[in-house]
Parts: sequence; C-alpha cells; structure tokens
Amino acid sequence: MRHGTDLLRRTAELAVEYLRTLPDRPVMGEHDVAALRRELVTELPDEGEDPREVIEHLAEVGGRAAVAMAGPRYFGFVTGGALPSALAADWLTSTWDQNAFLYVAGPAASVVEEAVGAWLVDLFGLPPASGFGLVTGCQMAHFTCLAAARQAVLERTGWDATTRGLFGAPEIEVIVGTEAHSTVHTALQYLGMGRDRVRRVGSDGQGRLIAGELAETLATIPTEMPLIICLQAGNVNTGSFDPLRQSIDLARQRDGTWVHVDGAFGMWAAASPDLAHLVDGIGPANSWATDAHKWLNVPYDSGLAFVADAAVHARAMAPPHAAYLEYGPEQERDEVSWVPEFSRRARGFTIYAALRTLGRSGLRDLVERCCSLAQRMASRLAAANGVEILNEVVLNQVLVRFTPPDGGDPDAFTREVIRRVQADGTLWLSGTTWHEMAAMRISVSNWSTSEEDADRSVGAILRCATAS
Repeated sequence: MRHGTDLLRRTAELAVEYLRTLPDRPVMGEHDVAALRRELVTELPDEGEDPREVIEHLAEVGGRAAVAMAGPRYFGFVTGGALPSALAADWLTSTWDQNAFLYVAGPAASVVEEAVGAWLVDLFGLPPASGFGLVTGCQMAHFTCLAAARQAVLERTGWDATTRGLFGAPEIEVIVGTEAHSTVHTALQYLGMGRDRVRRVGSDGQGRLIAGELAETLATIPTEMPLIICLQAGNVNTGSFDPLRQSIDLARQRDGTWVHVDGAFGMWAAASPDLAHLVDGIGPANSWATDAHKWLNVPYDSGLAFVADAAVHARAMAPPHAAYLEYGPEQERDEVSWVPEFSRRARGFTIYAALRTLGRSGLRDLVERCCSLAQRMASRLAAANGVEILNEVVLNQVLVRFTPPDGGDPDAFTREVIRRVQADGTLWLSGTTWHEMAAMRISVSNWSTSEEDADRSVGAILRCATAS
C-alpha cells in the first residue's frame, strides 16, 4: 500500500513483542561488536530491498543487541524508561512528522509546548513568566540557559553578545562547585567561556557545594565583573543538593549575578511534598536545566531549559529572521525562538501525554517510589558483610563499595563485582570513582521497577560479590 500500512502493522507487532519480553530479558543485550558489524555493516545495495525484510532483520539483530534500558532493572546513568502513554505519543509524533520550529509548520506541536511549559513551570515552582525550551537533553539545556546568562551579564556592561560576539567583550567570571557535572563545563566550552577557566568552590563529603567557600570566592571578585554561578540540584553520584537558598542569597548580594541550576534529575523532587525541601529556595535562580527522560519517563530525547527572564532568553536564542520563513504573530509560539535548533522533533507530545496520564499524584508517586526503592536496596546491601554504602541516600542514588573477604584491594574488588554484575544480566549498573574510591553506582529512575525487581537485583549483586 502507498503508505506502508501492512509494514507499520508488522512493525508495531515487533515493537509490542519486544516490550512484552522486556521485564524478563537479560538487561545487557548482545554486545559482540564484531558479530554486530558482520550483520549490520554491509555494502550499500544498488537496488532497494524489500521493506519488510529490512525491518524484520533490523528488529531481530537490533532487538538482540538492545540494552533493556527501558526495563525495570536498568540502574545506569539516571535513565528512566518510557511510560506507555509517552511511547504511544512518540509513535504518533513520528507518524505526524512535524518539523516543530515554527507555529505554521506544526500548530499543535507549538501549542502543546505552551501547555507543557506552563505545567512544568508550575510543578517546579519557577517564576510564572519564565521562558522555556524543549531541547535534546540536559547538555543542550545547559547550553541554552548559559547562552541566556552570557547575554544578560554582558548586557549589563553595555555589550550585546548576540550581535557582536565575544571579540573584545568583557571577561565573564564563572563559579562552579568541584562536583559540577561535565555537561556544565561542556556548555561553557561551546559558548566560548572556557571549561577550565572557571573558579571552583569546594564540596563536602556528599558532594554539596560549601556555602562558606562560595562567600569567600565572591569576596575576591570585583563587583563590576560579569558573573555566573552554577549550582547543582542532585549530584550525579550521591543525589545530594547544594545549599540552594543560602547560595542564591549570597549571589543576590551582588547586582546582576546570574545563578544557573543544574537540576538534571533532582528538580523532580519538587513533585513530592516529602522531598520538596531538597529544592527549597530554587525559585529565585535565573535559569534551570533538567531532563524529562530521566524521571518523567518519556522517550529520548527530552531536555528542558527554563529562563526566568523570557526576553533575554529569546534574545540569546532567536535567530535573525529569514525572508522565506513565515513567522507567527506575537501570540503564537515559534519554537525556534527558544532553542538552538531549526529543524527539530516535536518533543512536546510525549511530555504532554506523560503529564496528563500521571497527573500531579502520579508524578509524585513515581518519584517517591523510586526513592523508596533506592533506600530499600541500600538497606539490604548494607546489611551484608563486606558491603558499605558511601552516601546518604537522600534521593534515588546509591553508592556501594565492597571489601574482599581476603583483605585485598577494595577498589579492584569493587570494580570486579561491577564487571560480574554487568555480565550476569539480571540488572545493569555502572561504576564510578567517588572521592578517589571505586564505587558501584545505582540509579533508580524507572516507572516499572518494583520491590521484586529491587530485591532480585540486590540478590544478584550479593551473589556476584560472593562468587569465588
């Protein structure tokens, strides 16, 4: 048929079959790169192949190699799964194939972004008039927010970075904590502010910026110098939060200081009255970055950028007008004015479906359940001999360290346990180095993870730790 209806039906069957087996399959898929190359890297055929055969082959090979990242026992990298409603909306998004850069190119995509932007601003407790943009991930959310920061702090000196660039511009000081995520540094790199020339403020044993050291650093910077401070809501290893209110109060003692918050997953604590104290004081910052694919559990990609001053946000992001484009009047949202992309996926539909199907109570339950499961796993692991939990489990992150029974090297043994767990296939998690110690890193972020999954995973970890 002209639109490939039979092919799409078959593809849907293959997708549903994958989802059906997802809870029980080994979490790490086939990962023999030589075998995958033999099956997937071929000469481009001169003549086109049968579409059904291509899709069947891709589903078979790709499905075997797919990491069960969307499943209930994937605990790596703070990666959520995909809610069924969000996945369904993603299928519709691909079917509609809207280029969501102008209102005229996709009216529903534009208006849905308005809806989800307003909902999220309210959920996070941000200023109601904040600008927002839906981007690929937290990397580009930082880029967007820090582009607005660069624009704003230079405007105060009489310099317009949008039109004049950085040649001859006043220098900008940037303060970060020693535990700032690498994506913050990369955004600074992309924006010409340098990833290594930042001023680093010390962090405590849980990775929280030390407010006293921030005050000391601020005292050394001339008051007239453009300044950006980057704070963290949710440390990628421990889940800890910088002292947001105290740090922002310190920043506000200097006129024009811009405060950006990396809330990649931690900002979702705002959805829970029991956890909201962790983000207390976040509202008076100037910009915030987070990810919907982490705790809202929508498919990739789905970063979120928020800027309190919507006008400066637009000045930093909106491209010059092109004569061939049809821009909407002021009351219509042209998405290109808020993000660093022209051609882009209509990212709002999946977020819209997720938020409507969850509601406030469902989102609260999702966040609280993941945190409760993280605490459950930490408690059961800590009860075993030779196992140490390195962090205060304040959110959904657990850091685990293992001591070998023969008194050997804990770093080497911890890495070996991680290798065994990854090879076992019951679950998948990653390793990290925390304060010069090797550690296992567990991130509980998936809507489908149950107590049974948590307990089964703990059992597999302890089995791997005691294997001879």
